[in-house]
Amino acid sequence: MEKYNLLPEQLIYEGTLNEDHFFAPGKLTDEQVTRTHDAEYWKKLLSQNLTRKEERRTGFPLSEQLVQREITIMQGTVDCAKFALEHGVSMNIAGGTHHAFTNRGEGFCLLNDIAIAAHYLLDNAKASKVLVVDLDVHQGNGTAEIFEHDDRVFTFSMHGASNYPMHKEKSDLDIGLADGTDDATYLKLLDANLNALLEQVEPDFIFFQSGVDVLATDKLGRLGMSIEGCKTRDRLVLEACHSNQIPVVASMGGGYSELIAHIVEAHANTYRLAQEIFF
Repeated sequence: MEKYNLLPEQLIYEGTLNEDHFFAPGKLTDEQVTRTHDAEYWKKLLSQNLTRKEERRTGFPLSEQLVQREITIMQGTVDCAKFALEHGVSMNIAGGTHHAFTNRGEGFCLLNDIAIAAHYLLDNAKASKVLVVDLDVHQGNGTAEIFEHDDRVFTFSMHGASNYPMHKEKSDLDIGLADGTDDATYLKLLDANLNALLEQVEPDFIFFQSGVDVLATDKLGRLGMSIEGCKTRDRLVLEACHSNQIPVVASMGGGYSELIAHIVEAHANTYRLAQEIFF
């Protein structure tokens, strides 16, 4: 949780952003939540009534404060989608909660911000074809499940093959990477597949899950990427969005390196590149 305070402080301190670049979201409505998630599951969250097994699966002790935090993050990604339509890019300093399924949470995710924001765009005719580019080291299993039967959303997940979750859902495109995958291998695969997907899918909106747990220093990641390699990854995605004039929302996703400085630096690069490329 520390990174959520340190990242904006760093970006303001170095002059990449100023206070006016940030916004504070409100909270999602019940109707917005249940557009994506089962009403019964949402009732269980609100009433603090998950079973102990369900609670353990989320990785969090359930509390009212946690649920309120979650719906604030969800609204943040919905608001980001609106800003991206106006400015080309917008970023949620949290979010990327891609392990939340229609009817359950897991992996530190209770609700799925990418899915909720995608439904907002589709339901309000603000997008007709959405591409999810999920580059967190863990498969976007919840997002894959939510959109399994919705051909308006194409889910692309590039992740550690032998990492959590051990049971993978079926995204529209999954690329499983071997432990220790280095920068060159990763970037070559990403470049080829991203360009092919832009031609094949023809999206008019992209959600980018930009988790930095791909770093070699990450305690949970098991890949071999450097901070510079992670930055190049982000450049590939953001430049592709900009050059093709596709609005993009980036959610920060995971990052668990031993040194908080590595996490903040890798996340800060995503913001620095967005400023450089779009403004």
